[in-house]
Amino acid sequence: MLTIGGLASYAGVTIRAVRHYHQIGLLQEPERDASGYRTYDAVAVVRLVRIRTLAEAGVPLAQVRELLDADPETFAVATAEIDRQLRAQIRALQEHRRRIAQLGSGDSLALPDEVVDYLDRLRALGAPEAIIEPERDAWILMAARLPEAIPALMAEKVTQLDNPKVVRLYQLIGQIAENGEDEELLRETADLLIELFEQAAASGELDRQDEHMPDAAFVGLMDSFADASHPAVARLRELIGERGWTGWTRIEKREP
Repeated sequence: MLTIGGLASYAGVTIRAVRHYHQIGLLQEPERDASGYRTYDAVAVVRLVRIRTLAEAGVPLAQVRELLDADPETFAVATAEIDRQLRAQIRALQEHRRRIAQLGSGDSLALPDEVVDYLDRLRALGAPEAIIEPERDAWILMAARLPEAIPALMAEKVTQLDNPKVVRLYQLIGQIAENGEDEELLRETADLLIELFEQAAASGELDRQDEHMPDAAFVGLMDSFADASHPAVARLRELIGERGWTGWTRIEKREP
């Protein structure tokens, strides 16, 4: 006959595990003998070994009792279902690993692949991280509000990078972000923005803005985010206003 410590040692588990199996009813707790000790026989050892084996195989403890007392056919059906559940869990974990691996620098977090590709293109053009980060976060807002519009928006943004003036704009904004608010640099940037606005107006691009701007509240949210991203934005908006244009997320020509 074995003490609880001897039983645990024979079965390869801890005393704490034995007591837990007692509590949940998987292993019967024997009565105390005349000396006041609980002792276990070989049947208890065999049952405990079977419990441990099932638990180590991934069988939930809630199902262990069912399998311990099952006939061969029931056992086979139950273990096949457990195997199916385990395979589903493995697939889910593999998907989690794939998504974690994709996060990389953090761009992939909450962003569609098209936006991640666009940010990589900006880096390749020499855009500093000081402007990549607010650009990324702005697109997180856009993707959350208008997920279905992202593919078309990104295709348009990638096409714009073929324009040397757009590339120059990112270079200027990068210099402002890294070096502070230089008035001459800000004025050059504002002048370039006006050129790009006029090009967009001539091509009809500005007429399509409302397709991607669902309401004034969203435009206000995006504008406030831009204002908070860098103090130079407020000055650029002033300079744009002096040149006859208004807005930031949604651009409009002021009436004369």
